[in-house]
Amino acid sequence: MNEIAVVKSELEIRFPDAVRKDDREGFQGYIVEKESLVEVATALRDDFGYDYLTSVTGVDYIEEDILEAVYHFYRSTGGKELVLHVQTPRNNPVIPSLYKIFHGVDFQEREAWDLIGIKFEGHPDLRRILLWEGFNGHPLQKDWKEAFYVEEKKPFDNRWPEGKIQQIEELNKFGKNVRYPENFHDPESWKPEHEDLLYAGLLDLAEKTGSGLETDHVVINMGPQHPSTHGVFRMAVVVDGETITALKPVMGYLHRNHEKIGERNTYIQNIPYTDRLDYISSLSNNFGYAMAVEKLLGYTNEIPERAEYLRVIMAELTRISNHLWAIGFLLNDLGAYFTPSLYAIQERELILDIFEEVTGARMMNNYHRFGGVAKDILPDAMKKIENLVLDRLPRKVDELDKYLTKSELLQSRTEGVGVLTPEDAINMCAVGPVLRASGVPYDVRRADPYSIYDRFDFDVAVRYHGDTYDRYLIRMDEIHQSLRILQQALKDIPEGPILLRNPYNIKAPKGEAYGRVEGPKGELGFYIVSDGTSNPYRYHVRSPSFINLTGLEKMCVGQKVADVVVILGSIDIILGEVDR
Repeated sequence: MNEIAVVKSELEIRFPDAVRKDDREGFQGYIVEKESLVEVATALRDDFGYDYLTSVTGVDYIEEDILEAVYHFYRSTGGKELVLHVQTPRNNPVIPSLYKIFHGVDFQEREAWDLIGIKFEGHPDLRRILLWEGFNGHPLQKDWKEAFYVEEKKPFDNRWPEGKIQQIEELNKFGKNVRYPENFHDPESWKPEHEDLLYAGLLDLAEKTGSGLETDHVVINMGPQHPSTHGVFRMAVVVDGETITALKPVMGYLHRNHEKIGERNTYIQNIPYTDRLDYISSLSNNFGYAMAVEKLLGYTNEIPERAEYLRVIMAELTRISNHLWAIGFLLNDLGAYFTPSLYAIQERELILDIFEEVTGARMMNNYHRFGGVAKDILPDAMKKIENLVLDRLPRKVDELDKYLTKSELLQSRTEGVGVLTPEDAINMCAVGPVLRASGVPYDVRRADPYSIYDRFDFDVAVRYHGDTYDRYLIRMDEIHQSLRILQQALKDIPEGPILLRNPYNIKAPKGEAYGRVEGPKGELGFYIVSDGTSNPYRYHVRSPSFINLTGLEKMCVGQKVADVVVILGSIDIILGEVDR
């Protein structure tokens, strides 16, 4: 019996009335009674070593009249996942929050409340996170409709522009039969209470962390339109002079209903949509989604050898491209102007040239298919990759390292700034360079190997100070390790087919699957539930950019206003992935 089977057996023995095997077709893990969730989760962390809860997903099973929260637990030392399912009636969807034992569920529980409607009892700040507070209902519930419809089934704007009420009344005069939903709220009486809640929470935090001096605490907003917030992202902060005493991220300005669209699409139609999540790392997005669907289809051990090598080559080129971008713009955030960014972008452009030649596009690549990849790398393109990986990139990265790493500007502005301890990093579900810079050598490619990563000799980059400087160094280290992997892959890649079978018009068997990859920003996961049709029943993206922001407040309190910009840059977020 393997180790995870032993844990499952012991869970059943310890909690005989609260834990039962999930015997639904194609499902794994356990169904836990919600009244015992906190006790079971605490035992998993303290007694069984599952201290790393990376993913929380909400699902609406309307046919069974239940909502469900799905938890993926891991050990920070590596290994396979342990999956828990907690169910609650749709008419009273309440589940205990795990915030007190895993702070990393903060944003994830808020997202499940916002989009699915699960109320997490005991969560300290259960507000909407991706949608505005006056939004009608929870749009990922299966019976959700637009705010109202006219007879011709043309939906009105759900955001209630001025004069909409009058427009409804005028339409009714002409017999257009406009109906109001049961939970309709008149926008003229609606007040932006979520802003009051946000600011009240900020000031409460400021009182707990303030210096005690007789000074005014001032609330200011950085963003959402400020260039240093890396897109439409807002930080509401309380300052005591120049010192940050409290901070709350505010997001959702770029929310595009990615998951709702994903449940409307067929499986294959979702691949180009994944390109638009972290649009700097499209090929990693394709990789994670393809793996999740392949688990449903049972293809995991059947992918052609050459296709696996092509996937790894493109994924590691993507990692280098991403880190070059992140390093260049971190220096830009530090005030080094645009020059370092241009040196990094120049090398990234050469990688994009490869992507364009292989996939036909520089950024929106649409390259992976279920069972392989769409196109082979032709000999001319392979030669360009070899020249880049064996000669130019190692030299240019060493030059960047030489000119930047010992820079007085870089060191003085980043050493000791934005510290995240290893304990906090694990508890807040941090992933990728943010986690490894805090001294936790967790990399999915090693901790739970996928594809053919177990064939390559490379080191998991790790640093131990947990500050902004180490998050910079980690990305430098990872570029060198990616070059090692690429050199081995180029040497060993075999000839052969690149696709298992026709990936179009598939119907996945009933069940669930979670596919995850070590993307440039950390664990990127796709949770999919299939009902046996051509479309996903539930499609959820576990976004590293989104969840890594959980630790932003912890990193920023006690720092100066100018440091906040640098700390945010060191996390390396892409708003297309944060908001989805």
